[in-house]
Amino acid sequence: MSKIKIAIAGIGNCASSLIQGIYYYTPERVGNEKIVPGLMHWDVAGYRPCDIEVVAAFDVDARKVGKDLNEAIFEKPNCTTVFYDDLPKSGTIVKMGNILDGVSEHMAEYDENRTFVLDGTPSATKEDVVRELKESGAEILTNYMPVGSEEAAKFYAECALEAGIAFINNMPVFIASNPEWAKKFEDANLPIIGDDIKAQLGATITHRTLTDLFAKRGVVLERTYQLNTGGNTDFLNMKNQDRLKSKKISKTEAVQSVAGARLDDDNIHVGPSDYIPWQNDNKVCFLRMEGDLFGGVPMNLEMRLSVEDSPNSAGVAIDMIRCCKLALMNNEGGILSAASAYFCKHPPVQFTDDQAYEMTEKFIKSRVESASAAE
Repeated sequence: MSKIKIAIAGIGNCASSLIQGIYYYTPERVGNEKIVPGLMHWDVAGYRPCDIEVVAAFDVDARKVGKDLNEAIFEKPNCTTVFYDDLPKSGTIVKMGNILDGVSEHMAEYDENRTFVLDGTPSATKEDVVRELKESGAEILTNYMPVGSEEAAKFYAECALEAGIAFINNMPVFIASNPEWAKKFEDANLPIIGDDIKAQLGATITHRTLTDLFAKRGVVLERTYQLNTGGNTDFLNMKNQDRLKSKKISKTEAVQSVAGARLDDDNIHVGPSDYIPWQNDNKVCFLRMEGDLFGGVPMNLEMRLSVEDSPNSAGVAIDMIRCCKLALMNNEGGILSAASAYFCKHPPVQFTDDQAYEMTEKFIKSRVESASAAE
């Protein structure tokens, strides 16, 4: 089969984990079974993780731009776990992207953990990026811009539209969930999944599952918090509270949407809490939920979750890419509602995770059958 050709905007920790996974998950390493540890789906329409190829990449860090992609993913400030480093040269050179608001001013204070923008190198124009996307043969552009990069995220969404390729918005800038942007992709008949990737088993999916459990078991959730700490550049970037607004909305709405009754704003706090350098890409979540049982008797639940942040999203990204490919194979554009609801924190329409799972399985099955019938 031909490869699924993708482009990546932002070669940070998440991109590093995704690319390591593409090389890690091969039949030679993990067999060719239907169930493979760490993946929700091994095979989607014949496409396995190793059938994804990154053909274009954009960043603004001097330590990455101009290097082979498979070298650039291990450069600082990336600090995620290296679980597979036996990578060949990819042949894809990281190109200069457009800075816009992709780098927060306060990052200059943090030495090797900051982003060192190439001195004297102009940002790529929309024409530069669109040309690279077209010449590379990319079918899908996946956005890994930092939190708060509103203009940069919109820039790459516009580039995807002009290049005529699908778009996956992994970040909490509201594009798929913005009716104006959604209509642009629908009118162009290009698939889009978003917004804000939901990790495989992270703070948000765990908080949602427990909130849904409270509602289903008749426990009235009175108040809750989710506090997160980490040491990667995402947490460093979020020390700027002005860049945090959309992230807090995305994470909070993900929990509110499955609560039995919507909580007052004063009774729910969900969001990143602090940057702790030595944690690197490890993310620690502290979760507390208080509720009322039978007879109004109070109860509370406290939990601590520790995960490596970027690998926790990579398997989800692989499924998003393959769902986009299925849509392209079936000439289907606009919002992929099922995939957005299952894989993202802030989709255009929220469903419970059970509902979104069933919708996504149905989407995959029906599109595989349609694509097979068309051959």
